[in-house]
Amino acid sequence: MEAVARLRNNPTSPRKMRLLADLVRGMDVEIALNTLKFSTKHPSVPLEKLLLSAIANWKMKNEGEDVASANLYVKTIFVDGGRSLKRMRPAPQGRAYRVRKRSNHVTIIVDSRNAINA
Repeated sequence: MEAVARLRNNPTSPRKMRLLADLVRGMDVEIALNTLKFSTKHPSVPLEKLLLSAIANWKMKNEGEDVASANLYVKTIFVDGGRSLKRMRPAPQGRAYRVRKRSNHVTIIVDSRNAINA
């Protein structure tokens, strides 16, 4: 049985978050957690917390089952663009440049490999 976790309005551009999402897609949960823990990219911290939340949601749905014996993996992960905060930055000769501070929404789904074979 799969479990879902969502992260909304994370103040990182979607492009930067997609680099990490592509890295952990399809991995076993333990390997994905280690990959995110030791990644040097700054979006790896909220993505690691989101993965831990998805694992906790899976534990709540499947009472009595162990994570290690269930062989959990990252079934689906995708990143959508969130709202953009528009700010103005001073420019030469009295002009102004628009700065778009982007955000994103991340959805992650974990599932056990045993459910596929059964």
